Amino acid sequence: MMDFKDKVAVITGGAQGIGRCIAEEFQKAGAHVCVIDRQEGEHFVGDIADKDTLERFAKEVIERYGCVDYLINNALPVMLGIDTCTYEQFQYALSVGVTAPFYLTKLLLPHFAKGAAIVNISSSRDRMSQPQTESYTAAKGGIAALTHALAVSLAGRVRVNSISPGWIDTTGTDYDGPDAIQQPVGRVGNPMDIANMVLYLCSDKAGFITGENICIDGGMTRQMIYHGDNGWKLELSSNVV
Repeated sequence: MMDFKDKVAVITGGAQGIGRCIAEEFQKAGAHVCVIDRQEGEHFVGDIADKDTLERFAKEVIERYGCVDYLINNALPVMLGIDTCTYEQFQYALSVGVTAPFYLTKLLLPHFAKGAAIVNISSSRDRMSQPQTESYTAAKGGIAALTHALAVSLAGRVRVNSISPGWIDTTGTDYDGPDAIQQPVGRVGNPMDIANMVLYLCSDKAGFITGENICIDGGMTRQMIYHGDNGWKLELSSNVV
């Protein structure tokens, strides 16, 4: 296990799922962890889409610890599509997924310690899509682009990278059959697959890595799919014209 003793890690959306796993791994490695999440619990409870909430959270972190070593922008935007997503819902998704990571970085910028790192959690949907996912996909594409912009602006001060998870199950379900076999690695992902990379990117071992987006998806986005090839078959429904 990597040693993060007495380091300060800030994690958005850290009360459940991937965020919770990241928080727990940092704690195991000795870090002080500051979580903000809308879900009730023993952390800072608030909506990161709200500017005042972000300011209060950042103020509390700095007053308590004086500096920040790692910022993990993980909070999940809403997923709605072009048919149902309203203007307000789309704006909200971008606020959670892009604006909040930008503004929280800005608020914490004077307080990042030497060797600090930011890891943004994007998604493999930053490069491919299912129908009716526009709000989520736009937010994840935005944070992937924000990553390399910040890496250049903060050069020499903070390293900034992003991770694009594929299918990560957070329920503990044991998948087999097609769900597993379709993945080139033969299984569905789990939160530790992401947490391990987050801690690596924050460590000195990744000191020469910045501005990168690392896709952790079991190889799904590298797999070419053609009808009739390698067992894949497209079946059209009767209502397709």
